Amino acid sequence: MTTMTNWELFEDLRSAQDELLRMNRAHGQRLSPAGYFGQWFDPSASTQAWAPALDISERKDAYLVTVELPGVRAEDVEITFEDRLLTIQGEQHPAGDTAGEKVHRVERRYGAFRRSITLPSHVMADDIEATAQDGVLRILVPKAPEVRAKRIQVQAGMGKAAIAGAAVNNGA
Repeated sequence: MTTMTNWELFEDLRSAQDELLRMNRAHGQRLSPAGYFGQWFDPSASTQAWAPALDISERKDAYLVTVELPGVRAEDVEITFEDRLLTIQGEQHPAGDTAGEKVHRVERRYGAFRRSITLPSHVMADDIEATAQDGVLRILVPKAPEVRAKRIQVQAGMGKAAIAGAAVNNGA
């Protein structure tokens, strides 16, 4: 004989949410239901420090640092370069006034941010340029001319004998 068990999906989900809330309260976390949509809201999450995503690429004449900063005004960003350390810091402020609004979901981060990158010593610090457009910050860090790659011409027609002869003449 088969025993059948009645399973209520939504009752199980409610029980899991209640258990999660109970565990979070037991560990001192202040989580509260955000109301509709079954989402949870941590009121401190929007004011915690965050780090914007960035890419670093290298060209033959410069390094390019690209940072995602949507919604951050240029005057809220500070860029410094000292002892090979490029630092990008600033603050992202919440858009609009949230007073009197019921928040259902918060996924964007607000508050202070700071990213530091160590660059090679062969950069021209006085020529660093930064531009911002469409929420993307681009920092161009030029390389010093003496460290740029040099093209070496390969001589055709010289075989191993020429290289071996040069090594003997150099005392190898």
